[in-house]
Amino acid sequence: MNILILGDVMGASGRKALISKLPELIKKNKIDFVIVNGENASDDGRGITEEIAVQFFKTGVDVITSGNHIWDKKETTEFIDKENRLLRPANLVSGSPGKGYKIFFSKNKKHKVGVINLMGNVFMRKTEDAFKTAKEICNKMKLKKDVDFLVVDFHGEITSEKMAVGHFFDGYATCVVGTHTHVPTADTRILDGGTAYQTDIGMCGDYNSVIGMNKENSIKRFLKEKDAISHFPAEGEGTISGVIVETNLETGLAKKITRLIYGGSLVN
Repeated sequence: MNILILGDVMGASGRKALISKLPELIKKNKIDFVIVNGENASDDGRGITEEIAVQFFKTGVDVITSGNHIWDKKETTEFIDKENRLLRPANLVSGSPGKGYKIFFSKNKKHKVGVINLMGNVFMRKTEDAFKTAKEICNKMKLKKDVDFLVVDFHGEITSEKMAVGHFFDGYATCVVGTHTHVPTADTRILDGGTAYQTDIGMCGDYNSVIGMNKENSIKRFLKEKDAISHFPAEGEGTISGVIVETNLETGLAKKITRLIYGGSLVN
């Protein structure tokens, strides 16, 4: 079974790239399950709307994960409870709308896929302890008992925290990937216990930018120039960035993980 996991979709450029390229990628790579981080998918790069989520699902996305921008669009708090395929970080403050982890079925309905969405504690908005939450979920969702495969999207700022989470889940999850920084790392590998891992899988969007935002305006903001305005997404051709994980049907762990860089200005 092949699982496709894509990084943060940034603005209209990222949406266009995803919608135009995903069906082809699914067919070409024989993808059985698709996870996309959609927290930057709106036109201004902040949050996701119900309309965009529905569009992603129609295109072939099975689950949308998120992070610190999940509530940037107020409507999300209203539709997330009725749309189980949209996850928010599991370690948000108690009582937050929506769910942070759930069990889904593969496209052929033959396999159960657990997806966990967590957010880092370092240099991020205040949340519950990510490791404590991860440990609690581990007791509720076990590989080859409750699910056939288990994927973790850890939305965090610093590499050390992401790496620690990867090793925490090693041998327990099929795959652990980091999101949030919008820059793909070059440490794609399978850990000692059989879990596929990459510290950050980058973004789906225009890389001729500053992490997806217009580069000229971003420079002006760093220079503190008077005509600098609020950040807004770059609008050039988008790159699809993520990983494809080939799973071991017997163990539920990973057989292979491959970086995916497709289209736009980023070179694989």
